[in-house]
Amino acid sequence: MIRKVTVVVLMLVASVFATDRTAQLQKDLEALAAKHEGKVALFAKNLATGETVAIDADRPVQTASVIKLPLLLEAYTQVKEGKLKLDDPVPLTKENQVQGSGVLGFLHPGLNLTLHDALVLMVVLSDNTATNLVIDKVGLKPTNEMTAAMGLKNTYFYKKVYVKATEPLPPDFKQFGLGKTTAREMAEVMQAIYQCKLGDPKLCDDMQFILRNQQYRAMIPRYLEVADTSEGLSAIGDKIGALDAVRNDVAFIITKKGTFIISAFTYDNKDQSWTPENKAEILIGHMAKEIVGAWGGEVSSH
Repeated sequence: MIRKVTVVVLMLVASVFATDRTAQLQKDLEALAAKHEGKVALFAKNLATGETVAIDADRPVQTASVIKLPLLLEAYTQVKEGKLKLDDPVPLTKENQVQGSGVLGFLHPGLNLTLHDALVLMVVLSDNTATNLVIDKVGLKPTNEMTAAMGLKNTYFYKKVYVKATEPLPPDFKQFGLGKTTAREMAEVMQAIYQCKLGDPKLCDDMQFILRNQQYRAMIPRYLEVADTSEGLSAIGDKIGALDAVRNDVAFIITKKGTFIISAFTYDNKDQSWTPENKAEILIGHMAKEIVGAWGGEVSSH
C-alpha cells in the first residue's frame, strides 16, 4: 500500500513539474517570437509525455515546400494499397523541368528515374522538378483527399511547382501560393509518418530515412546537431520550405527522453536574405533548441 501511495505521489510531482516547465517554455517561446521582425506560427509536441506548446498554431499559413510532406505520405499510402510501386518508372520530362531548388531541372530530359528516386530528390533536395514528377504519378486530388480524411481542414496542395494550373484553383490560392496549412495540422502529418499510422513498418522506415537525410540543416537542426550527418544517420527528420519572406521547417526529433515534433512557420519576415544568417532561420533554430532543452531531451546519435 505504501509503495502504491509513493508511486502516485511521484507521478503527481512529475506531472506538476512537467506543467511548470512547459508553462515556462511557452513564455520563453512567446518572448522569442515577440522580438522577431515577422510573424510566427508554431506547434510542438512531446510524444512521450503529451506536453505541447503553441503560438498561433491554427492560423492558415503559406507552406512553401513543406506541402511536399503530405505528398510523400500519399505516395507511400498508394504503394501500400498496391496502386503504385516504388520502382515504377518516372521519366524526366521537359514540361516538368522548372526553376528553384533541386538538380533535375539542369539534366537532360529522358533520364530514367524511379518513383523512389523522385521522392528522395523531392525531400532531400526539395527538388521542384522531382515534385512535379511525383504529382503526375500520385496526383494532387488524392493527396488533398487524404489530408481531408485526416481531419486537416486547412491543409491544401494547390498545383504543380512553377507550372500553370490546368484546372480552376480555389479562391485563396493567390494568398497562399503552392500550398496552405497550419502549424498544428502539419505537425499531425509528421506525427503520422513518425508513428507509422500507415501501418507498414518497412514503408514508414523508408519515409523516415528519407526525411532524416534532408540536406538543408539551417533551421530546426541548426543548434541541435553537431555530428556530420553525411556520414551517419541524423536523429532529426524534417521538411523545409522557403520563400523570400517565408521560412518553415517541420521535424521529428529523436532524443534520449523520447521524440518531439516541431512545426515552425515564419512569414512576413523583414529579413528576406538567402544567407546562413537569415534571422527567421536563426529564430527557428533557437526555438527548437529551447523546446528540446526544456523537455530534457538530448539528441540521440544514430
